[in-house]
Amino acid sequence: MPAAELNGAMVAAQLLTDTARRVELLTAASGRAPCLATVLVGDDPASHTYVRMKANRCADVGIRSLRIELDAATTTEELVSRLRDLSDDDAVDGILLQHPVPHHIDERAAFEAIAPHKDVDGVTAASFAAGALGFPGYESCTPSGILRLLDAYGIALEGKHAVVVGRSPILGLPVGMLLLRRNATVTYCHSRTAELPLEVARADIVVAAVGQPELIRGSWIKRGAVVVDAGYNPGNVGDVEYATAAARAGWITPVPGGVGPMTIAVLLAQTADAAGAPAGQPIRLAAGQ
Repeated sequence: MPAAELNGAMVAAQLLTDTARRVELLTAASGRAPCLATVLVGDDPASHTYVRMKANRCADVGIRSLRIELDAATTTEELVSRLRDLSDDDAVDGILLQHPVPHHIDERAAFEAIAPHKDVDGVTAASFAAGALGFPGYESCTPSGILRLLDAYGIALEGKHAVVVGRSPILGLPVGMLLLRRNATVTYCHSRTAELPLEVARADIVVAAVGQPELIRGSWIKRGAVVVDAGYNPGNVGDVEYATAAARAGWITPVPGGVGPMTIAVLLAQTADAAGAPAGQPIRLAAGQ
């Protein structure tokens, strides 16, 4: 029997509906709509497309989108200064730095210029620590979206063996921490992992987050496993060989329509959270529990 589909588009639509209701209440109470500032450096076409999509979703739920475009020659110092100004701006509730940034910019320094209580994309070291330890803070959007998607389908995590393929600081690392907090046993794999097929074959839950098209072969998947493909590559191809994986898995995310919609929905939900939080304070979020 082929795998059942984890429909992220459907779950994200419900989250956006819930967020729109909260935004309406927040706007009525405060007299202004929550504001998400998006900062884009350079002229990468894909980044411009993503920012435009996020702005459209903001409009759908009643969030004001403040779009800031900076020249590709912008220095790290200039970007850090702009992000600090936004962090100090009381009219801005959340800040998103569209990544990747141009190679000459120190991306980590830029992320750390975002105040944790406005880090609705969950990219700062403070947000990573909060997610790992269960402290108040905003979770990295894609990992949080993955857990919310699994929860929506009632997929048990406690006691399961989860294999995360990828170790980026905004996807692979934090999703493993959130799974660990939910009492899964977590194995991290990456490009230098020996015997990757054997590691994947042991997994009850596979999270593919490495950014290499069809790196995870369908024949590696344990029968009945849950497969979450967080990769997106040219041609609507994920990090998992979909057709053969779907023939073996119990549950699988499509690409597109799986993890991607959840990422944007969580970003906007966390922006609403930030708008409703006490001044200068993040709130405790629920995905990691």
